[in-house]
Parts: sequence; structure tokens; C-alpha cells
Amino acid sequence: MTPLESLVACGTKLWLDSIDPDEVQRNRAWGASGATSNPIIVADLIKTGRFDHLLAEGIRAGLDNDRLAWHLTDRLVRQAQEVFLPVWQESFGDNGYVSFELDPLLEDPDTPLSQAERTARYIELGKKWSKGHQNRMIKVPATPAGLAAVEELAAVGVTLNVTLVFSEDQYRTARDNIWRGAQRRTRLDGFKSVYSIFVSRLDVYTHKHVPTLSPAAQGQVGIVNAKHIWRLNRQFWADKNLPLKQEMIFASTGAKLPGDIPWKYVEAFAGSDIETNPPATNREVQESGRLFTRHVDELPPKEVLDEIAAKVDMARLEAVLMEEGIKKFADPLKALLALIAQRRLELEPVATS
Repeated sequence: MTPLESLVACGTKLWLDSIDPDEVQRNRAWGASGATSNPIIVADLIKTGRFDHLLAEGIRAGLDNDRLAWHLTDRLVRQAQEVFLPVWQESFGDNGYVSFELDPLLEDPDTPLSQAERTARYIELGKKWSKGHQNRMIKVPATPAGLAAVEELAAVGVTLNVTLVFSEDQYRTARDNIWRGAQRRTRLDGFKSVYSIFVSRLDVYTHKHVPTLSPAAQGQVGIVNAKHIWRLNRQFWADKNLPLKQEMIFASTGAKLPGDIPWKYVEAFAGSDIETNPPATNREVQESGRLFTRHVDELPPKEVLDEIAAKVDMARLEAVLMEEGIKKFADPLKALLALIAQRRLELEPVATS
């Protein structure tokens, strides 16, 4: 048994934080059963030159840079969906998804839209990009506008992945809104929702902003926070008797602090729900030779939990990380559009000749 096979065997659904077709195939062979996309991933793929034929195809079709970005994203997500569709079929819709991120520029402070207009746009785009797809999840951020959109999206049958979740408050609002929307459906047999709780970014935050944490507590805040919300999620859905699981995604699982072992977060959450791991993390895990068992139920000692509760202002943490998160959300799409504009200049003469 390989390390990633042991991770899956102990109860974790392994998803890939990439839609690179080569990585999708490699990680599917390792046991991955889903994937996710974002503009950074798409931009990195464009830089390889391997998808110039798709860009040229869009240029010939007369697509502008914005439409070309979404055309390429849609094509790459579709390819990944094909790989994971058998998983979706075998699990009756409980696994095998590929997440599609909606337009991050809706959260750009420079975008001249009111919150209500942003919400309406999320609903419009969620319906558009989910239409006709069995195993596509729509990623909506846990911002005020995104959270206001998820009830309506759930009500019309869109399968949702709420992303940029850092706090219990964000999770509760997302979950309650989605559940309200789901209850407006005529049937609940296809209802599936997931909540992407970010992990390593919290530990990067405390390393910088809460340096007084003891060595035992520093680097544990992301894990403790995510496991707390994981427990809340299990408790909430336990009596709903739904055919499909409503799960947490443990996201941002790449180790970022000096001295962290590559599988720090992979091991901490082993045993339940979903881990979305970067390709590099999965490679390092496979090379480690380490076999994984269930750890998701385990918490640090009480004195560590008490120290974290006393020293970490979670409201401030959420505010800082959301501000950073929105910037990291919008800026990559701007960079992707700039990259496409550059590639257009290089490819257009060939594509239109």
C-alpha cells in the first residue's frame, strides 16, 4: 500500500488542487477522486505552452481576453470531470467532483457593483457554469455577496463548494443559507455541499501576528480551528438523514512554515471528509513512504487549546485573512487576463493565418 492509498483507506477523500491533465491522471492513479481549479492554476498551465492550441482555437472564434480565459478554464475543468465521472457514478454523486471557481473580480474593490449586484451576478454565473454538468461543483467565496447567493443557488440545484472559509461564523452562515435553499427543492436525493476551510494560512498569520504563542501552540491554530468546525459540521448534519454527505474540505494543506514536514496537514486531517492537496504535496507524501491512520479526531492537549483561545483573536484573524484572501482571489484573474493578452499577441498571427 502506498502512502496516498493508506490515506484514502483510512477514510479521506483525496482531491487534487490542480486541473493539469497530466497531474489529474497521475493523481487519479494514486487514489485521488476529485479536483479543483482557480485562475492561478490556469495561468500556470498557459505558461507551459501546452495549451496554445486551445488559446488559438478561441482566438479564431473571435473571443476577447475575458471570454478566452473562461473558455479555457471550462475546457480544462471538463477534461478533469471526464476523468472523475466514474467516481461520481460509482458513489451516486457523493464524490468525483471538479470545482469551478466563479469570477473572482466580483470581489475586486475596484469593481463598481453594490453587494446586491454582486450577489445577483454570483447567482447568474453559478447557474450558467453548472448547467448540464453532473460532477461539477461551483465555488462561491464566503464573502457577504457570496454568502447571500448560496441559498438561491442551492434551491435551484447547484452543487456548491463554499471557499475562503476561515471562521466558525462564516461556516455557519454558509451552511444555514445552503440548507435553507436545499429545503426549497422538491427532492434532496442529489443535494451535496462542501465547505472549504483554509488551514495553513491561519498558521502563517499567527507566526507573523501572534509570536507569543508557545512552540507547542504555534503552527496548530489552523488545525485546531478546522477540526472544531469539522465537528460542528458533523453534528449539524447527523440527524438530517440525507443520502449524500455534506462535508468539509480541508484546503490550503501545503506546509508553509519553516521546519514543517510536507505531510503535516495531510496527516492531521487523515480519516474523514476531503483533503484538497497541491500536486507537490501529494508527490512528497508518496515519496515519504509513510502510512497514514485516522487523526482527524485528535486535538492538542488542553493547555495548548486554552493558550490558543486566550491569545488568538479569531475575529481579527478572520478580518485580516479575508482581506488578504480577497486580494489573492481577484489578483490572479487579473494576472491571467494579462497573460492571455500577451499570448494573444504571440499566437494571433498564427491562429488567424
